[in-house]
Amino acid sequence: MIEVEKVWKRYGDNTVLEDLSLSVKEGEFVTMVGASGCGKSTFLNLLLGTQSATQGEIRLDGEPIAAEPGPDRGIVFQQYSVFPHMTVLQNVMAAPALAQSGITGRLFGRAKREANQAAFEMLERVGLTASADQYPQALSGGMRQRLAIAQALIAKPRILLLDEPFGALDPGIRNDMHVLLKNLWASFGLTVFMVTHDLKEGFSLGTRLWVFDKRRHDPHAPQAYGASVTYDLNLATTSEDDYEKTLAQIDQRTE
Repeated sequence: MIEVEKVWKRYGDNTVLEDLSLSVKEGEFVTMVGASGCGKSTFLNLLLGTQSATQGEIRLDGEPIAAEPGPDRGIVFQQYSVFPHMTVLQNVMAAPALAQSGITGRLFGRAKREANQAAFEMLERVGLTASADQYPQALSGGMRQRLAIAQALIAKPRILLLDEPFGALDPGIRNDMHVLLKNLWASFGLTVFMVTHDLKEGFSLGTRLWVFDKRRHDPHAPQAYGASVTYDLNLATTSEDDYEKTLAQIDQRTE
């Protein structure tokens, strides 16, 4: 589904990503870990289309991935990307409303009823129907991330991009969000790319784990070389012993 061929990303003299070549099948759940500033979020932006590769190409179904965000790719950030002046239901209705009616975001008649029903059904999937008429400031952090996920999924994307979506949540709430995300991934048939700083989260959620790190270092020119994927693990075939050993190795490299 996704082919990454010899991708580099530079900002002036700063090389962030270096010679990435990877392929991902539809339905995989790829978790991405690595030290801060090693290019994980940059790679996510390349997939989203908000940035372009300096060299190389990313293809979706054999065609260059669109160089702008589209309905085939949904994204959830660590910071809550919701509209504070809209109710929970209106927040979820916003994406289909803008897609159908343009910048005014106003729907009428049948179109409005259908958008309302679709949004309410999505809130049911993420456990927010009781909060449909509340405003985001009345929600807990976990509930706001449920709302952000509902916003991302209402357009029925094939690919879900997650940039540390649970990093600001308490451990108990994170566990609940893990269960929700796994259920949504399976029921919607999504292909997921998730950035996380938590190695155990990466191992427990994904079917595949990528570790971003620099293969080359120059102490006199620290920005000369970029990160690539130094580990690409199929988590379905990783035994408990291999898991512990690999976790220790990766933990040392990503501190």
